[in-house]
Amino acid sequence: MKIKDMFSSWRQDLPASVVVFLVALPLCLGIALASGAPPITGLIAGVIGGVLVGATSGSQLGVSGPAAGLAALVASAIRDLGTYEVFLLAVVLAGAIQILLGVLRAGVIAYFFPNSVIKGMLSGIGIIIILKQIPHALGYDADFEGDESFQQIDSETTFSAIGHVLRMITPGAILVTSVCMVILIAWESDRVKRSSVLSLVPGPLLAVIAGIALGGVQGGFGEHALEAEHYVDLPDLSMGSAVLSLPDFSAIGNPAVWVTALTIALVASIETLLSVEATDRLDPQRRITPTNRELRAQGAGNIISGLIGGLPITQVIVRSSANMQSGARTRLSAVVHGLLLLLAILLIPGILELIPLASLAAVLFTVGYKLAKPSLFRTMWSRGWEQFLPFIITVL
Repeated sequence: MKIKDMFSSWRQDLPASVVVFLVALPLCLGIALASGAPPITGLIAGVIGGVLVGATSGSQLGVSGPAAGLAALVASAIRDLGTYEVFLLAVVLAGAIQILLGVLRAGVIAYFFPNSVIKGMLSGIGIIIILKQIPHALGYDADFEGDESFQQIDSETTFSAIGHVLRMITPGAILVTSVCMVILIAWESDRVKRSSVLSLVPGPLLAVIAGIALGGVQGGFGEHALEAEHYVDLPDLSMGSAVLSLPDFSAIGNPAVWVTALTIALVASIETLLSVEATDRLDPQRRITPTNRELRAQGAGNIISGLIGGLPITQVIVRSSANMQSGARTRLSAVVHGLLLLLAILLIPGILELIPLASLAAVLFTVGYKLAKPSLFRTMWSRGWEQFLPFIITVL
């Protein structure tokens, strides 16, 4: 895609980039927490995934950044390698391996994923998103935003957390979630879409603004009001407090580093290729991503992320789905979302900390629902057992 073509749909891409940014910010922080790494490392990966990978990738709607699917692997690798700096060396080497895989045309394996499995993966992720957001929507924020594991870091499971939250409901959070959901549903109506003025305002952005306003007027709610744990929590990024880690190249002869690098490269590449296939099949324009170019772009992103202290990067379906469903048409949206992450953490962290997690839960509810619509299950059932069985097994 030529540079001028990337700006051809900027009216659709810029509002979509704001939505992806709002979704990506807490996810970057949460995934860093799940990985046992400093919060800044998730934000670095988000910026590199957006700006560098977004600019060099051939995927028009895919969004890259730190992936929850790698969190357990990263946490284990940091522990086994001894220091985060040695782990960063493995990330750099993993990026080099991914570039080699792209040169060797390993991206062809993406074309062998069955359609029913891809649809099942998307539906399963949609259900996970919905289940994980129920506690945040009701005001129980003991678990961090971005945790996709069944066994949670707060010693709960996905299902036990939902049962637990029913005894610890925060009315203020329910109010925020309800108002934001009303806005999001209204913004899907034909009347709003036909309006030349209202259609210019992204529904998710308006919902988040409404959440900030509702949070600000809850001072008189007493024990029912939102408290500090119900808001986006940013790390201290003031000068000198967020020192970047650098890879320890003295460990390049350590076999464990190479094993970790190969593992990250393979897992990140497979996750990326699955996301690419899923994203391409959701693309209204039916564009096909050059998978080998995608592997090379992801490899370059991981090299740079590792060199400046960031987590490993993959293309991620949650942010990619939010991007598509917000009306993005080109990769400009992914690039701008990365720039917004960079500007936000440097210039307006105070405003971001006014965003209730309940308002983000409402946004993610809509993303999850669109991925796991009941109509999709009916469609797959109508196609017979040979399509429905691999679909439902993948969902489960």
